[in-house]
Amino acid sequence: MCGIIGYIGKQPATPIIMDGLKRMEYRGYDSAGLAVIVNDQRIECRKKMGKLANLQAELAKYDLPGSVGIGHTRWATHGEPNDINAHPHHDCQEEIYLNHNGIIENYYEIKAALEQQGHTFYSATDTEVLAHLIEQHHKTLNFEEAFLAALNEVIGTYGVVAISNKEPEKILAARLGSPMILGIVGDGEYIVASDVAAIMQHTRQVIYLEDREVCVLTPQGYTIKDLQAKKIDHAVNEVDWDVSQAQKQGYPHFMLKEIMEQPRVVLDCLRGRVKIEEGLAHLRGLHEYSERLQQCNRMIIVGMGTALHAAMVGEYMIEEYAELPVEIESAAEFRYRKPILDDRTVVVAVSQSGETADTIAAVREAKLKGALVLGIVNVVGSTMAREVHAGAYTHAGPEIGVASTKAFTAQLTVLALITLFLGRQRDLSLVMGQRIAKELLEMPHKMQQILDQADTIAGLAKQYGAYHDFFFIGRKYNFPMALEGALKLKEISYIHAEGYGAGDMKHGPIALIDDQFPTVAIAPQDSVYQKTVSNIQEIKARQGKVIAIVTTGDTILPKVADTVIAIPKTLEMLTPILAAVPLQLLAYHIADQLKRDIDQPRNLAKSVTVE
Repeated sequence: MCGIIGYIGKQPATPIIMDGLKRMEYRGYDSAGLAVIVNDQRIECRKKMGKLANLQAELAKYDLPGSVGIGHTRWATHGEPNDINAHPHHDCQEEIYLNHNGIIENYYEIKAALEQQGHTFYSATDTEVLAHLIEQHHKTLNFEEAFLAALNEVIGTYGVVAISNKEPEKILAARLGSPMILGIVGDGEYIVASDVAAIMQHTRQVIYLEDREVCVLTPQGYTIKDLQAKKIDHAVNEVDWDVSQAQKQGYPHFMLKEIMEQPRVVLDCLRGRVKIEEGLAHLRGLHEYSERLQQCNRMIIVGMGTALHAAMVGEYMIEEYAELPVEIESAAEFRYRKPILDDRTVVVAVSQSGETADTIAAVREAKLKGALVLGIVNVVGSTMAREVHAGAYTHAGPEIGVASTKAFTAQLTVLALITLFLGRQRDLSLVMGQRIAKELLEMPHKMQQILDQADTIAGLAKQYGAYHDFFFIGRKYNFPMALEGALKLKEISYIHAEGYGAGDMKHGPIALIDDQFPTVAIAPQDSVYQKTVSNIQEIKARQGKVIAIVTTGDTILPKVADTVIAIPKTLEMLTPILAAVPLQLLAYHIADQLKRDIDQPRNLAKSVTVE
């Protein structure tokens, strides 16, 4: 969600902060601001509602010389998006400025107590309370001690950076449930940020702060402490990222670039992990727990949004081929329903960023109750990657578009690999294992065949972009894909769309069907093909328009549906990987036709780091 950056060093802080904020725009935000310590004596703050360009235009009016500063892109939680509620926030004396990601749950109580002590508040945010609380403690303590004292009082989550003109050569940063990363640029030069993307242009040497840790940055060096001021040693990590992957490289939008990258992403995800002759999946992260996985009798897969849809496909895969009972759970609900877990339960958490607050909470709950916890995650070094017992990276590279595309198909690929791994531990035959392995390696080529139809799908968008409502339907493996197709369309085009199991339509939703309510039907030639055809016929009988995603060579549905998009034939369990591509392209081209902000759709954030 919100993006945080702080810089201390020898260079002008403003350009570095603005560049870092630009690289975090993809996370989603509605206002931006920065504060710089000018001439080592006063803090100048500028903040504007809207896009970063608004802040850039404001900064063009001023000279802000200074080598210490903090910046922020805000996604509103408390208080509407406007200049006043934008970060950074300050205390009564405008001596302390800070940025904050997360939610301070007890801010009402703290605010009431501070008001009784004479503090005056100007914004509707919970964050401002933290600045005044530090100020109150600063009356008797130094800046660092006051910062620690304030954090020990708050309940909730935070990634926070703070500066003070009383100690102008210092930045304080801390985290609890919201990511914070220290980048070591050089001697006495550091960047602290909530996203590694903001750091990569300057250094690959990073330290990931853990929960309840505080980082103190000065030109003399850095110190990491806990909330009781006890020093902590941290290993320095080398980030293996290709900066060019976070650039558009000639594409009009990151989303289109990331859709087009999927054959390579799936190939990278499979690289070194598939053994065709043995019909095996080699997942190094799981081998340490191989015996425990073989003895498990139940699996729960958790995720949010698109990751939850991937989990639903994984449920079908694992139950069919590994014969292991699987439950799917929204991570947001998982820990609140008091799940029954034991040491023979495996919980698999799926997250692109590895920072999804609800999914991390589910991971911690599952570990607390004795389950083996695996992760499927894209971002190396993320909180989830560090907290699970084991897992598999998706190797999708940085995904900038808010609407997940390549990370989703990579998640499906990893779930197929886990299915093969678990299946071969149990009763999956060598022959079937070989078929799955062979077909997995065919996925990149078959995905490219669909991408070659991109212009045809763009033409469909011109036909259907004027409609205000869509249904997406599918059965079995492609029921989750109906949900995902609807999600993709609604999140980037703002068109109302709903996903249903095709068999559910006549239990209510079909009442909405008319010639102004088109349906996208995912109907490959699989074990439920005939039933899906019947469901499509029911829609056509009510004058509904149908776009059908069919298997290449299908001779029936082209005569029934208004339009068809063909995908190559594959194993039933792998059809979602292929079906994802036309669903993504259709959503993209409709949104592009409607001139939507595709990479940064309204009200959404890439990494949801609050509950």
